Amino acid sequence: MDTPMYTEAPPADGGRPAGEPAAATSRRDRVYALLREEVLSGRIAPRVRLGEVRLAELFGVSRTPVREALARLHSDGLVERRENGFYATVPNLAELRDLYELRVTLELRGISRAMEDPSVRHDPGVLRAELERWERLRDRVPEPDPSFVLLDEEFHAAVSRASGNRALTDSLVSVNQRIRRVRMYDFLTADRIASTVAEHIRITELLLAGELDSAYRAMHEHVGASMEVVLERARRALTQMALHSDAL
Repeated sequence: MDTPMYTEAPPADGGRPAGEPAAATSRRDRVYALLREEVLSGRIAPRVRLGEVRLAELFGVSRTPVREALARLHSDGLVERRENGFYATVPNLAELRDLYELRVTLELRGISRAMEDPSVRHDPGVLRAELERWERLRDRVPEPDPSFVLLDEEFHAAVSRASGNRALTDSLVSVNQRIRRVRMYDFLTADRIASTVAEHIRITELLLAGELDSAYRAMHEHVGASMEVVLERARRALTQMALHSDAL
């Protein structure tokens, strides 16, 4: 992508002694959260080295909280260490196969648990809010943009949350974050945006109508009934990532 590494520099620390434990913890957590978002959003290209000095200057902190944030991100699997420093991790196809398979399982489980247990009902309030949101998007379809993936993730998290299993939703959110850097390249054409909007509306309508079998099939088709289709999307996305990285 031709976007800057950071949209804006965060405010510098100030007002508290450097040795104060609460302030130190706040700085560490703030830098970690900001850097994590930059990595997950895809705003940091795979070939951009995450240098401690530059990051410290941008975040207005010393190198210590930056170093700790990078260590945490490395533990999270979001950055990798190379000979000359840290870089954003780009998952390989084998990892993507596993993550996409897990994503499909989690998406469908949110519906199948309601099919298996009549006492489990999707929250109609959550679903109606999503339906209204996506109907507005249908009336004014957004331009193709990688950031559309964030709206897509919000939809799937909401549908999962409506099924009533918080742990299931948390797991889905985590998986979607890990594959976001690849999935964002799936929303670069107008027809892909339009079809996603239409499919979200259809799934929501079926769930609200209590047509769980049809909703299950629609969700399965939506997230990728064929793993090979999913992997082909991933291959194209990885190629796009490489092309964008070469342009930096």
